[in-house]
Amino acid sequence: MELIQNTADLSAYLADDEVIDHRHPLVRETAARLASGAADSYEYARAAYEFVRDTIPHSQDSGDLRVTWRASDVLKLGTGICYAKSHALAALLRAEDIPAALCYQRLTDDVGGHAVHGLVAVRFGGAWHRQDPRGNKPGVDAQFSLRGERLAWIPDPASNEMDYPVLYAEPHPVVLGSLKAAPDRPYLWKTLPTAL
Repeated sequence: MELIQNTADLSAYLADDEVIDHRHPLVRETAARLASGAADSYEYARAAYEFVRDTIPHSQDSGDLRVTWRASDVLKLGTGICYAKSHALAALLRAEDIPAALCYQRLTDDVGGHAVHGLVAVRFGGAWHRQDPRGNKPGVDAQFSLRGERLAWIPDPASNEMDYPVLYAEPHPVVLGSLKAAPDRPYLWKTLPTAL
């Protein structure tokens, strides 16, 4: 699949905004700590990915009812669903001048419908590489990789699942609106976007 930037301006994938607030002191502090143990930007990107994947539980897995959407809040509260964790990873990558995009899949949900799933794409060597910081659990083994994708799930077209090819510099409005409107995760689960 060819990944398509929603803007040709690569600097948009380094921007700081309300959601991917990589200039926030907590994001900067976390990035500096992770960077101190990395020999280069590739090692840093892997460390940031593993930090978000492994140390910030997916709120569905942990039973946490809080809804986060701003990167700094995800780091502060230590919880989030796939979208929020993707925002945190994008912020950590951008904090170290690594272009990061948000991208999405449409997958079958737990009750037989569909839900949009959030990912991050990182740019290295002139190409974008999708990563899934959702968090591993039995049956899910996502890994950081620049040589072939190691995502949590591969969409099944026969089930009306799909990869969306667009790389967004900011969260998709449907996704962000859903997160901001949710007072808690049970409410969010009923209002997750089913398509973009």
